Amino acid sequence: MKGEPQNAAVPAAAGTGVPVLPAAVRATPAATAATLTGTLGLAAACWIIAVWQMHGMDMGTATQLGSFGFFIAAWVAMMAAMMLPGAAPAVLRRARTGGVRAVPLFAGAYLAVWALAGVAVFAFYRPHGTLAAAAVVIAAAVYEVTPLKRHFRRRCRDTVRSGIRFGLCCAGSSLGLMLMLVALGVMSITWMAVIAILVLAQKLLPPKAAVDVPLALAITGLGIWIILAPASVPGLTPPMM
Repeated sequence: MKGEPQNAAVPAAAGTGVPVLPAAVRATPAATAATLTGTLGLAAACWIIAVWQMHGMDMGTATQLGSFGFFIAAWVAMMAAMMLPGAAPAVLRRARTGGVRAVPLFAGAYLAVWALAGVAVFAFYRPHGTLAAAAVVIAAAVYEVTPLKRHFRRRCRDTVRSGIRFGLCCAGSSLGLMLMLVALGVMSITWMAVIAILVLAQKLLPPKAAVDVPLALAITGLGIWIILAPASVPGLTPPMM
C-alpha cells in the first residue's frame, strides 16, 4: 500500500535525542498550564504539611529525628515543597515531549530519589555540636565551586525522560546545600526556606562563576560565623529553658 509506513520512527527534538510525540498527543497549552499549576500547587500544599509536621521539632544542632515513619513522612513533604518549584521546567518539558500522562511517573520517580536520600539521612544523622555544623557548612561552600557540582548542575538543567536520572543529577547538584540543612537544623522551617530559595535560584540561573563564587563565599562566611559566635546564629542552638 502507498503512503507512510505505520511503524515510522518518531522524530527526535533537535539536539536532545528525546522523541517528539505527534501534535495530537503532545500536551496542549491548557494541559501545560494545568501541569504547571498542579506542580506548584502540590509544592504549596507540601509547605503547609511540612510546617505542621515540623512544628516544635526544631532544636538546631540538637534536633532529634523521631521515629523512622515520622521522619520519612516529614522529609518527603519537605522535599516536595523545596524541590518541585525548581523542577517545574523539567516537568513541563516532560509533558511536552511525553504527554501529560508521563508527568506523574516522572515527578514520582524524581521525589523517590529524594525519599531515598531521606533514608540515608535517617541512617547517618546524629545530634551534633556547632563545630561539626561549621565544618559541614564550610565543606558545602567548597563543593559549590567544584567541577563535580558544575557537572551535576548542568545535567540538572538538561532535557531528560527519566525522573530517576533527573533526580540523581539534581541531588548531586544540591548535595552541599542539603547537607547544610541537615547540619544547621534538619527540622528548621527557617533554614528549609533559605535552602529552598538557593536551590530554586540554582535551578533557574545559569551555572556561572559570577553567581556561584559569591554564594560559596557567603556560605564560607556563615561557617566562620558559626565558629566565632554560634549562639548568635538564628536557630542553630537549642533555646534556653
